[in-house]
Amino acid sequence: MRPTVVTSCIAAAIGMWMSAATGCTAETGLGGIKLPPGFRIAPYADVPNARSMILGEKGTLFVGTRKGEVYAVLPGETAEGTHRVVTIARDLHSPNGVAFRGSALYVAEIGRILRYDGIESRLSSPPAPVVVDESLPKDEHHGWKFIRFGPDGMLYIPVGAPCNICEQADPRYAAILRMRPDGTGMEVFASGVRNTVGFDWNPATGELWFTDNGRDLMGDDLPPDELNRAPRKGLHFGYPYVHGKNLPDPKFGARGKPAGFSPPEWELPAHVASLGMRFYSGRMFPPGYRGQVFIAEHGSWNRSKPIGYRISLVRMEGNRAAGYEVFAEGWLRGGRAWGRPVDVQEMPDGSLLVSDDKAGRIYRISYEGKSGASGPGKDGRDG
Repeated sequence: MRPTVVTSCIAAAIGMWMSAATGCTAETGLGGIKLPPGFRIAPYADVPNARSMILGEKGTLFVGTRKGEVYAVLPGETAEGTHRVVTIARDLHSPNGVAFRGSALYVAEIGRILRYDGIESRLSSPPAPVVVDESLPKDEHHGWKFIRFGPDGMLYIPVGAPCNICEQADPRYAAILRMRPDGTGMEVFASGVRNTVGFDWNPATGELWFTDNGRDLMGDDLPPDELNRAPRKGLHFGYPYVHGKNLPDPKFGARGKPAGFSPPEWELPAHVASLGMRFYSGRMFPPGYRGQVFIAEHGSWNRSKPIGYRISLVRMEGNRAAGYEVFAEGWLRGGRAWGRPVDVQEMPDGSLLVSDDKAGRIYRISYEGKSGASGPGKDGRDG
């Protein structure tokens, strides 16, 4: 297909139109984002419906969407400022998930996995995709996917529950699957996962951690979203029988906890819509942030008082979650959102990118404070 360049002015106009109802544009909105001392946020790229992100071998940032397009953001000459964006695929079925391995870009549609070989050398003339797998369920409800390669070389693929709360005979639903890069060896890695749209591996242990979105219609404050740890294959994370650490579901809870039940490492606030997450391993931020977990909270959709719309931080002690705090907020103002964070991506220089599907933008968070500054919980904010 012939690539399309998304110009800054067009994308910015889209973002301004989307946020006009709140009286706040992306440009003016960034000035209201609250961060710990020494941090700053700046525009990085205009990407309509920006969702999941992954870096290629040559520094290209690939961005999935739920609208049909996949974009490539070129590295550029400087770290900040609006970078050039190229459309490399269109008319796909909610291509939310992107992963990269061996010079190839993998894209997850709702029902299949595609591969674009040698893509960074062919951005001006993208190749036709190879269909790696087309056996996945095709339900729209929770059907969009976050994908990523694990340290074992396998591609991890979630399949959300096709409902708010239900049981399914097919074990692929409400699960995290994995397969080899060529599409063979598909298997269930974790069960009882209602809808995860973000995961990462702890670089210190190689264990999988993931966010999970709690069910609806149990009130404003229940059940919690979750941050889970899956150190091995075969664990069950509760859905639809138990939510959080020990909250029985009103409909299915009488059946008790399932075999192999693993409670969450941390109960996140209800309805924040915790999506993308990353362990931070960079050197730009103060040392206290290294090894901590950043989470993009997309924000509630039907809570009486909106919550989320921010970047949170889960503090780690060893291999266990030990605390939770807000890292960046301001996308929600006066009960109305002008932006919705979706994913976070660490860059080679240690900065952190944040995608925003509502404003159609990607932002860059950097640190310009004193190099000896302390980390989370020690800098006077959110102790």
